[in-house]
Amino acid sequence: MSGYQTRQNAINAVTNYTPKVETLNFAETTPTEIFGSNVFNDSVMKNMLPKEVYKSLMATKKAAQKLDPSIAGPVAAAMKEWAISKGATHYTHVFYPLTGLTAEKHDGFLSPDGDGGAIAEFDGKLLIQGEPDASSFPSGGLRATFEARGYTAWDVTNPAYILENPNGTFLCIPTAFVSWKGHALDKKTPLLRANQALNKAGRRFLALFGHDDGEMIVSNAGPEQEYFLLDRNFYFARPDLMVCGRTLFGAKPAKGQELDDHYFGAIPRRVLSFMMEVERELYKLGVPVKTRHNEVAPGQFEIAPVYEQSNLATDHNQMVMTTLKSVAKKHGMACLLHEKPFAGINGSGKHLNYSISTASQGSLYSPGDTPHENMQFLAVTAATIRAVEKYSKLLRAVVATAGNDHRLGANEAPPAIISIFLGEELAEIFNQIELGDLKGCKSKGCLQVGVDTLPALPMDSGDRNRTSPFAFTGNRFEFRAVGSNQSIAGAQVALNTILSESLDYISDEIEKLLKKKTSLNEACQKVIQGIMKKHGHVIFNGDGYADAWQKEAKKRGLPNLKTTPDALPAIVDKEVVKVFEKYEVLSKDELHSRCEVYHEQYNQHILTESLMTVKVAKTIILPAAIRYQGELAETAAAIKAAGIKPRTTLLQEVTDLLRDLQASIVALEKLVAKDSFKSVEEEAKYKCTKVLPAMLAIREVADALEGVVADDLWPLPSYQEMLFIK
Repeated sequence: MSGYQTRQNAINAVTNYTPKVETLNFAETTPTEIFGSNVFNDSVMKNMLPKEVYKSLMATKKAAQKLDPSIAGPVAAAMKEWAISKGATHYTHVFYPLTGLTAEKHDGFLSPDGDGGAIAEFDGKLLIQGEPDASSFPSGGLRATFEARGYTAWDVTNPAYILENPNGTFLCIPTAFVSWKGHALDKKTPLLRANQALNKAGRRFLALFGHDDGEMIVSNAGPEQEYFLLDRNFYFARPDLMVCGRTLFGAKPAKGQELDDHYFGAIPRRVLSFMMEVERELYKLGVPVKTRHNEVAPGQFEIAPVYEQSNLATDHNQMVMTTLKSVAKKHGMACLLHEKPFAGINGSGKHLNYSISTASQGSLYSPGDTPHENMQFLAVTAATIRAVEKYSKLLRAVVATAGNDHRLGANEAPPAIISIFLGEELAEIFNQIELGDLKGCKSKGCLQVGVDTLPALPMDSGDRNRTSPFAFTGNRFEFRAVGSNQSIAGAQVALNTILSESLDYISDEIEKLLKKKTSLNEACQKVIQGIMKKHGHVIFNGDGYADAWQKEAKKRGLPNLKTTPDALPAIVDKEVVKVFEKYEVLSKDELHSRCEVYHEQYNQHILTESLMTVKVAKTIILPAAIRYQGELAETAAAIKAAGIKPRTTLLQEVTDLLRDLQASIVALEKLVAKDSFKSVEEEAKYKCTKVLPAMLAIREVADALEGVVADDLWPLPSYQEMLFIK
């Protein structure tokens, strides 16, 4: 079968597709009945556990008290009973290694009873600790490959849950994953440590304002997950998509996103059916998904949850990504979470809405009606400004991946320059504080729409800025630079840690001034004034996409780390190691291991893409172009034999492009052949500066050939087909 036949068969399969999925009827079973039905949540535990066990468990979960190991037995017994009642035959300790993916090893409840039968076993020891083979997970040199022992530790703060499969169910227990020596080998352990540090520093800070009422200070997250959908027939006809998650070839279609007609448009029926099933499955798992809509690019969509505590939100986001992919298969589609699956088309991010709060006060980023008089809010915001400016390289590093490099700074996502957007009102207040003349701020008004039948709309204090990587949005900050395929844990670990350091700094400075009999209000203003003078240059309310900002940022001394090899070394900067060790979030060895792992992952991604570029170019695109060249040559020869002078413009164009393609393939093969490097850092720079440009050179020629080769010979599904046929 020719490449074109494969492509045409894919098109036919898509246009004739009839979904075979179960019909959902939320009228018979309402979302409120479904929500959390597969979760061993507080309500279930309250009903099934002895009162004292439940009370002890809640003290650990909600007040950060040390876990009493004696409660593990009763909890395990109740968990097993509940899981078996749900049809579970196995359990697994779910953890999140440095691959960024979800990992699990399943063990059965049943054990032989010695009399030819079996009994269900699951005790406290099995609940608290598991032992998966740790040798094949990334460790960045923390351990030798032959050292296999690793432990999973029960994360009591997040609930266990049931996952369903057509052939049964199994119990999932959230866990942390550490090495035999106690090093963090996962995403969860540092986040739990950072949450602990934030609680300690935050409560000390609140005590200065008389607001430490014993409630925990927690970080909250609400990640907006963007993704692409395309039919699986197209997906399987594109080797680059299957292996790399993005297209390595593809000419820009005549119509892309220029008309802005996809954004918030009517959701295609097939896609809506998929979304509804995704939501139902997530409801069962207690994931509070709320928003769904078409995104900017054709074929791109978004799902967003309600705010949750950071650790739970991180686990839930992993569930969202897994569910999107698995449900897409049932609907005959493929879900793409790569940050840039289609060149020239908007990529996908994961906007991380971030705040800190207590149960009694709510978000500490809430300004109130008179933010200029809310000194606690101003101090928390100043701490954030200081943290983001002082550790801007770290924040860039935690979102640095091979995939995300295609987005950051590409006029479709926040630039690689880390800056803060405050909005007009807050920027004015902090400017006044910096000048030592705090007067007040503009009062909020109402927007008159100009239609009598429409209501007046309360105006927010400032507009939003979609070009800022770290933007204030009313009662939280939105870290817009996280990639769609990333875990949100890394960004939150960094934010919680650096904010802890800044809150402690402000507490130290205020306490010094209070000892000098300075009033609290005056002390706050003096400390904030000092922060603004030293760190206020990170605030930028303009267009982050503009070329002028690149120049302005350089004048301000803001780093512009455009690539992953540029950004990753910040993870082991002296100041970064110092702050992580001070708050016992990550040790120097753990930070160096992560830097090593992320460099290795970058190198492997680029190597995989380069090998696939060569293969597709040589075995798919080159043969198709040669066939077309042959047809043109035969036609030209026939015309010449008939005594007519042939016009050879098209034949010459194809011939020239073929020559360039072959030369580009040879050049890339030579670059890829180099496999000896002094370090992973050297290899990453080589792949970034040498291999990636060589891949792009092949793509440019191949995409030019797509524009001239006869359509019935072109083998790969085009952008037009993949993005617009649903």
